[in-house]
Amino acid sequence: MSFSEFPPPPELDPGQDLPHLRVPPPGPASRSWLVRYAHAAAPMGPRRAPGSPASTVVFARGLGSNVIDVDGNRYVDLAAGFGSLLLGHDHPAIRRVLGLQAERLWQALGDVHPSDARVALTERLARVHPSGDGQVVLGQSGADAITAALKTAALFTGKPGVLAFSGAYHGLSYGPLAALGLRESYRAPFAAQLNPSVRFVPYPANEAALGDTLERVRFELARGDIGAVLVEPILGRGGCVVPPSAFLPELRARAEDAKALLVADEIWTGLGRTGSWLQSASAGVEADLICLGKGLGGGLPISACVGRREVMAAWSRDAEVVHTSTFAGAPLACATAIATLDTLSREQLPERSQEVGARFLDRLQRAGFVARGAGLMVGIELGGRSGAAVDVGRRLLGAGFLTSTGGGAREALVLTPPLTIAEPLLEAFAHELERCR
Repeated sequence: MSFSEFPPPPELDPGQDLPHLRVPPPGPASRSWLVRYAHAAAPMGPRRAPGSPASTVVFARGLGSNVIDVDGNRYVDLAAGFGSLLLGHDHPAIRRVLGLQAERLWQALGDVHPSDARVALTERLARVHPSGDGQVVLGQSGADAITAALKTAALFTGKPGVLAFSGAYHGLSYGPLAALGLRESYRAPFAAQLNPSVRFVPYPANEAALGDTLERVRFELARGDIGAVLVEPILGRGGCVVPPSAFLPELRARAEDAKALLVADEIWTGLGRTGSWLQSASAGVEADLICLGKGLGGGLPISACVGRREVMAAWSRDAEVVHTSTFAGAPLACATAIATLDTLSREQLPERSQEVGARFLDRLQRAGFVARGAGLMVGIELGGRSGAAVDVGRRLLGAGFLTSTGGGAREALVLTPPLTIAEPLLEAFAHELERCR
């Protein structure tokens, strides 16, 4: 496939190349690897009908906004590890710090004998909280951070209930799974093992829905057993749904009146993805607890629950209560997280995300697409048909563009490219998407 009509400017950095396909994907090498994988890995996801076309390739290398598969095909990566590669693949700052830390210390002893990298990162993240004086629980994944937040809320309020939203995705470990509103099929087999005190209300996709949502929130909070109101400032896997501007401030007020904690799941939206350091703060809201993950480690697994100091004090008890794991806050990931925060700030990537994302969203809307989002977190509705994004994503893969799907029926494309992506690559994608109508 040729994209000669969109040649990249010569000043672009390596890793900002247009697609180049040697063979139609998935190529023979990918298919061979996938046969091996299917034999060894537990089967996940919906069963595929025999003979249905494959939409999977096997990655071999990555650089910047490009991925190379085992067949030598080069793609533009508009998924970026489900949004986790804020700086793209193999960013030089991350690679350099990872090498330096690897020569010093790979593992410490948790928070019993912490590493210097862990101490330094915890100080940095404490200042991320809008109060400027938060406290931090480190984890290994976004779901881990949500679990820490739900535990914190239970300790602080003494109330077991969680108010969550339809369409939301907070992770698949048991604490977050109970509050997952994206797909009932994810929760149903394990329902008997999950928190029974979780209740769902609709996520408001527009002004017309806001009043009903807030009334439902008021009703559920009036029961008196809700300790945590768990919300994504913008639905991520739910299809990049942006709520009305009044939603988060109103939710904050109602949670405060009910003496419940507001937990902002910023695992997707935080750290510049939506054009600001924290999407909830940009909406004028100071959440009690903020969950960070995905892009925090620059590609390494690490997460954090950052909370108000007086809320986090609930962990200090006569009988020992902790939330930790062997690799939580491991030195390698802490070092790359510090490098990620430094790079985001030094290169003003949240600001770039806002500016580039606004132009990209306008480009898609002018082309007639129902596109929404903020910064470089963009959802594209494809008519509401179940599986529509899977079909379009397969065609885009065949043209050299990697995307992910969103919505409970996978009816929307979700784009979360590196914040460093070159704009000609976004233009080339928009051009190809028009061909896929």
